[in-house]
Amino acid sequence: MSAPGSGAAAASMRTGGAPVVNDFSIQVATANGSGSQSSNTVLLRAIFQMGVPVSGKNLFPSNIAGLPTWYTIRASRDGWIARKRETDVLVAMNGETGREDVLALGPGAAVVYDAPLALDALRDDVFFYPVPFDKLVEPVTSEPKLRKLLRNMAYVGVLARLLRIDLAEVEHAIGKQFGKKQKARDLNVAAARAGYEHAVTLEKRDPYELRRMEATGGKIIVDGNTACAIGALFAGVTVVTWYPITPSSSLVEALIGLLRKYRVGPDGKATYAVVQAEDELSAIGMVMGAGWAGARAMTATAGPGVSLMGEFAGFGYYGEVPAVVFDVQRVGPSTGLPTRTSQGDVLSTAFLSHGDTQHVLLFPGSVEECFSMAIDAFDVAERLQTPVFVMTDLDLGMNNWMADPLPYPERPLDRGKVLSKEDLERLGGFARYADVDGDGIGWRTLPGTPHPKAAYFTRGTGHDETSAYSERPEVFERNLARLARKLDGARTLLPEPELRGSGAAPVGVLCYGSSRFAVEESCDQLRREAGLELDLLRVRAYPFHPDVARFIASHDRIYVVEQNRDSQLAALLKLDLAPELVVRLRPIPRIDGLPLDARSVTDAIRAKEGR
Repeated sequence: MSAPGSGAAAASMRTGGAPVVNDFSIQVATANGSGSQSSNTVLLRAIFQMGVPVSGKNLFPSNIAGLPTWYTIRASRDGWIARKRETDVLVAMNGETGREDVLALGPGAAVVYDAPLALDALRDDVFFYPVPFDKLVEPVTSEPKLRKLLRNMAYVGVLARLLRIDLAEVEHAIGKQFGKKQKARDLNVAAARAGYEHAVTLEKRDPYELRRMEATGGKIIVDGNTACAIGALFAGVTVVTWYPITPSSSLVEALIGLLRKYRVGPDGKATYAVVQAEDELSAIGMVMGAGWAGARAMTATAGPGVSLMGEFAGFGYYGEVPAVVFDVQRVGPSTGLPTRTSQGDVLSTAFLSHGDTQHVLLFPGSVEECFSMAIDAFDVAERLQTPVFVMTDLDLGMNNWMADPLPYPERPLDRGKVLSKEDLERLGGFARYADVDGDGIGWRTLPGTPHPKAAYFTRGTGHDETSAYSERPEVFERNLARLARKLDGARTLLPEPELRGSGAAPVGVLCYGSSRFAVEESCDQLRREAGLELDLLRVRAYPFHPDVARFIASHDRIYVVEQNRDSQLAALLKLDLAPELVVRLRPIPRIDGLPLDARSVTDAIRAKEGR
């Protein structure tokens, strides 16, 4: 056991001897398949119920069971919800990683560990709390398999006592987690109480504790994939095709549950279709067919699936067929790290397919925007008659986030330029690919429109304004120019970028997607620690809004923060900007598979700024 004096001295240096209240990170180290997910969710929710802003990150391996897994919970009285690079409280349940996890801690950290691991011999500048978890759960159940699972809820009880979490909140969270499964609820409550009572024997020596706040009232906890699914439901999706792939599978699984509940006709029959295809190529092909037929259709996938969808994506762009693809990004290339997060599909997806192809990308930066941009995606796809890609990532999609309630949409669905029978009778016909309005978008009809002039060919080969086959060079060039004009006109149709700051600082930062949480916190750190005032612009869509170029033009230098190796958004910006603006970009890429943390961004910018 470490000497109390040495650990206390380390903590005093780190905290000034004062309690650290509502501002620390907890990391739980277990093994995949050990049943810790429910316990970690209970712990997260109990803190949330105490009114303390909180976020959770699940770092899990890609195998089914056995490899190490970590779950990080951050409590922040200031409301920061990015991952914190440092761990303050460690729960060490996995002998395979226990030594490494303990040695990685900073001085003054606290360690709750499974007593047989004997981790207290490793160092003397952290606080150790050995707990005999097997003995704690012995009285709870006689079933060995259940004991293995209940060990996890026992550490929740231990932490509740040590960190001053109200046990009633833990029990309430257990009730929410297990719902009507009364036996499971009772067993888990008993395990939590066993841990809580045992912790009376542990002398509290670390400075970390939680106290009630009122910062989470009216908020919810939801993951990004579920928020996307709810948005798709409200957007009127009726055809969903997919092939399971991490980390997007739970998006469609959530949507299936919603459709079964809310999309059933008076006759009891489903008013939707969900098809699990044989692969991603088939899935996007079905979406194209359904979108052409007038349905609001979508699929969800990750980088490897997007790669397979290239040819059909090009067909959707050139044949002008609305479709929505949710890309929940993970680390590549190839299989890469299937259960780690990244923003690595941005550049390839923007130009997915061969030839001169360009796609609309939406970048949600919160679970609220996962919901709202899911709705936007279907409207934009039909307005522009083109595929739209919603670019989320594993961190945003699979982790639980504190959020405002999702608002009921008030605006009607935007079906775009669709001609009815009455329109055709008035016009006497139409040319499918003619730019009659000057915006590059032609008028279309839907199959089944009862008028002899409603029919047209949709071609992936060369075609003129009337959709007739053509290989004439001037016709093909004119058609591609129209498509480019259509996408260029989308700049002001898509979600506008979001500015934080006065706009008058000489230095700017540009980010997108889930990186915003770490970058916003980093801007606060840079102001407090280095006296560096920054303006932050969060890009929310591609093609870029004109405000993006204006922001870059009004700052001496721009740091572009993103989670990939090759600074992919910066590369897109360089293609879009005037040459004199390109030299202002300063890429800050990061690709370790972990959710971005503020301290890493702060260190990188300070190094470049010489602060």
